[in-house]
Parts: sequence; structure tokens; C-alpha cells
Amino acid sequence: MKDGKVISLGRSPAPEGAVEAASCLALPDFEPGWVWLVGAGPGDPGLLTLHALNALRKADVVVYDALVDEAVLQFANPRATLEYSGKRGGKPSPKQRDISARLVELARAGKRVLRLKGGDPFVFGRGGEEALALVDAGIPFRLVPGVTAGIGGLGYAGIPVTHRDVNHAVTFVTGHMAGGAVPENLDWPSIAKGSPVIVLYMAISHLDAISKLLIENGRRADEPVALVRNATLKNQSVLETTLGSAADDVTRADFKAPAIIVIGDVVKLREGLDWLGALEGRILKRDPLSVRSRQDAV
Repeated sequence: MKDGKVISLGRSPAPEGAVEAASCLALPDFEPGWVWLVGAGPGDPGLLTLHALNALRKADVVVYDALVDEAVLQFANPRATLEYSGKRGGKPSPKQRDISARLVELARAGKRVLRLKGGDPFVFGRGGEEALALVDAGIPFRLVPGVTAGIGGLGYAGIPVTHRDVNHAVTFVTGHMAGGAVPENLDWPSIAKGSPVIVLYMAISHLDAISKLLIENGRRADEPVALVRNATLKNQSVLETTLGSAADDVTRADFKAPAIIVIGDVVKLREGLDWLGALEGRILKRDPLSVRSRQDAV
């Protein structure tokens, strides 16, 4: 007390605006018998959304994919059961129908079921198939989007998927069909000619065939290409090459999945935007595209 006034040494009351903001972040209840389809992002646990973190803390069962980093699972409810249900090319994997059936089974048992997927469930993650299976079975579900590797993973490599001096469109393409073959139902000539930037998911095993398809349909053999392995993680690595040399360079470097691939001149921007490299002391090039400065462009 000083001069008849009480002086508090504790925390000051939160400003009124902060209280209002906190109320806007009220997180939904995870009710028994529900399945939440949640995106874990590309790997870095810091990229989890608040809804994803809430789901991890409340779930009774976490059914997780191969691309979910172990660090993300550390946030799970200590009493939760963790069930691995991942798919990796060339390795024995559970069938999609069996995964969907398991989700239904757990929900009908009254569990809070978290289906945890790398990236975003609805971006080449088969989340749509699982959601439809839940609807068919009468199981209520909630979707929690995640940061997809084709955007967040490339961002960690210093590669923006769009730049107004380079491209006003980007095409996201899966590198293989459900059975593992090169996608044949795609209009490769239109993709090659119409999209200035192409991002390939799950494409390393078919990179040679895809590169030839693109070059045959008009892409330059010397077009810049970057592959980002283990995107956003501490062991992230980046291979920069060209479309004509990419497959051979991947073999020589023994550059294995999981990796995201980007084709286009936005790859050149990495020389100036590799912020992770800058943290390690790399000097960034101020104008890697030799385009107008931002001041001149405005």
C-alpha cells in the first residue's frame, strides 16, 4: 500500500480488446462418436492450427499418416491411443477402405477419433474419400484444414508459389495414381502450356516420365526445378536442378521421398528468399530475377 492505494505486483488486467479477441478463439468441443479430419501441416509442429492442437489434446484415438512428424504426436492426449495408418509408395500399406472402416468402428464405439494427416486432408490426402465414407455410415465429422506442403513447404525453402512478376497461376498435380502409375487422366499438354508454375506431389518415382511429358509438350529443358525433402523440418534439404536434368540429378544425389517438387521460374527467387539459409549465414541475392525493383513496379 502506498499513499492509501493498493499497488498490485501481479499481472495487469487484460485490455478489453484482448478479452474480446480471446472469446473469438473459443475452441469447439470434441464430442464422443465424432471423427475429426485434421491437417497436421508439412511437418514443423509450429505450423499446427489452434483447432488441430485442440483436437490432439482431446482425442481418445489418433489415427495418423506416415507424413505426420513424431514431434506433432507429442501434443496428443497422454491417454490417447495412437494408431499408425500410413501409406508409403513401394511398401505394404493399409487399404483405404480398411482405414475408413476403422474410423467408423472407433466412432461407433463412442471414441473421439482424430484422423491426422500430413499437410491438408483435402489436398491429395484422400480426406474427401474418408469424409464420404463417414457420411455413408452416418458418422458426424469435422474438417480442420492444414498447411499443405505445396505452399508451406516451398515457403520454408524460400520459394513462393506465386510472384506477380513471374506467374499469376499455379497448378498442383499428383505424381501418381492410386495404383502407383503416372496419372494418365490429366491433360498434360494443357498443363505444360498453360501453367507457368507446376507443383508436383508424390512424384519422385515418376519424375523422369513426367519431365519427358512436359518437355514433349513445350516446357523448356532448362526450366528451373527444385525438390524440397522433409520440408519445414530440421533435416530439410533442397535440390535445385532443371527439368531436363531433374531425374538424373535425383538419382545421383540419392534424393528420396518425401519431397515436394516445383517447376517454374519462381525457383530462381530462392537465391534471394532462402530465409533459412540466411539464418545460417548465407548471403541472399537482392534481385535474383533481375526484375524491376518493387519501388519501380508500384
